[in-house]
Amino acid sequence: MGADSHHPDPFGGGDGPLHQPLPASIARITTIGVYALVAGVLLMGLSFLTNPVPDPSFPWATLPESRRVSLVQPRIEHWPVSYTIGLWLVVFTLPLVLMHAYHRYGPRLSVRPSAWLAGLPVTVMLAFTTYCRFYWPKLQPPTWNAPSYTLVCWGYCSTYDPLWSNLAYAVVVFGVGAAYLAYRDSTYAKHALATFGVLAFPLGVPAVYDAYRRHTR
Repeated sequence: MGADSHHPDPFGGGDGPLHQPLPASIARITTIGVYALVAGVLLMGLSFLTNPVPDPSFPWATLPESRRVSLVQPRIEHWPVSYTIGLWLVVFTLPLVLMHAYHRYGPRLSVRPSAWLAGLPVTVMLAFTTYCRFYWPKLQPPTWNAPSYTLVCWGYCSTYDPLWSNLAYAVVVFGVGAAYLAYRDSTYAKHALATFGVLAFPLGVPAVYDAYRRHTR
C-alpha cells in the first residue's frame, strides 16, 4: 500500500511548485542586501585610489600612481580599512543577493526552490572552499581578519590549518544531502537544511529560510 497523507514518505516525491515568492518583508531585506553588496564593492574600489596594493594577495591589481590620491589608508592587518569593510559587507550580503535573485528571476527560469535556496549556496561554498584551499595566494602571517563566507572557512583562512578546510568539505557534502532531501520534499529536509544553514553561516542563510518555509507551510 502506498504512503498516504497520514504516513508521508520521508524521502518525498518532489520539490513542490517551481517558484514560491518571498514574503514582502524578506524581499525588502534582500533588496537592501543588494544595495549593501554594491556599497561593499565600491568601498573596496575606493582603496585602489588610496593604496598602491590594496590586496597583497594580488600585487598586480593596482592603479598607476598618477591616478591615486595622496591619502593612504591605514590597514587592518593586511588590507586597507575601506577594503576590509567592503569585503566583509560582500561576505554578509551575498546570501541576501542569492535570495533576491531567487525572488526576482526564479519565475523566469522555472527553477525549483531547492535549487536556489539550497543547491546554489552549496555550489558557492564548494567553489570558495576549493579556491581558498588550493588557489588563493595566502598571506603571512594568517590573520583573524580574513573575510570568509562561512564559519568553517574562516577557521581555515585565519589559520591555514587543513583540518578546517576538510571540515568545510564535510559541510559541503552534508549540504548536498540536504539539497537532495529538499528536492525530494522529504520530511527530513527542513532539519537537514537548517543544520546546513547554521554550519555554513552566513552563506547558508537561504537554506535556513527554506527550512523555515517548509516548517510553516
